[in-house]
Amino acid sequence: MSNDSAGPAADAYADAAGVPASPRRDSEATRRAILDAATDLFCERGYDGAGTRDIAREAGVDARLITRYYGSKENLFAQVVDKVFQKSLMMGPGHNREAAIDLLTSSAPRRDGMMLMLRSASNPRAAEIMRDHLERNYQHRVAEGLPGADAVGRAALLIAVCTGVQAMRNVLHNSALPAGDVARLSPHLEAALDAITYGTAPPAP
Repeated sequence: MSNDSAGPAADAYADAAGVPASPRRDSEATRRAILDAATDLFCERGYDGAGTRDIAREAGVDARLITRYYGSKENLFAQVVDKVFQKSLMMGPGHNREAAIDLLTSSAPRRDGMMLMLRSASNPRAAEIMRDHLERNYQHRVAEGLPGADAVGRAALLIAVCTGVQAMRNVLHNSALPAGDVARLSPHLEAALDAITYGTAPPAP
């Protein structure tokens, strides 16, 4: 039996009738097992704390397969960033009420962009990969939906507010932001998001 079929990846190697999978399906299952294991470990330990041997062990495959399928630890990390940043909260016209409620009620999943960012940002290259992905994808999508000038800057501010609220609730567990108080707090957060969305601010004193 080859190393490709070891561990969790082997579960996908036969169909319901017990017929062995094709080499292509074996390859896809191995890639998926490696990516899932890397996602778990990068989010749990950060870029510097998760080695390729650790990831291979978690995936149940030979460590050489990481190089075969992803080229390097850095490329594998970039694929994890693509994966965990996919389901980012949308903000902008028509979205801010829902966004405010979501920010004040949802619990962060174990494998999410917040934990990946917090635990990997100390590595300059990992921070660069995450920043580049954010600016090219999430920030770009938010900016496209904003009216008025300086949409990119305001999109970055919206994401910063979102990240800050998530960190206060789901990382620091701030006692002033309980999920049960959403009816009282969400209008304030929605107003803050709207102010950035539409480029409005209270007049200077």
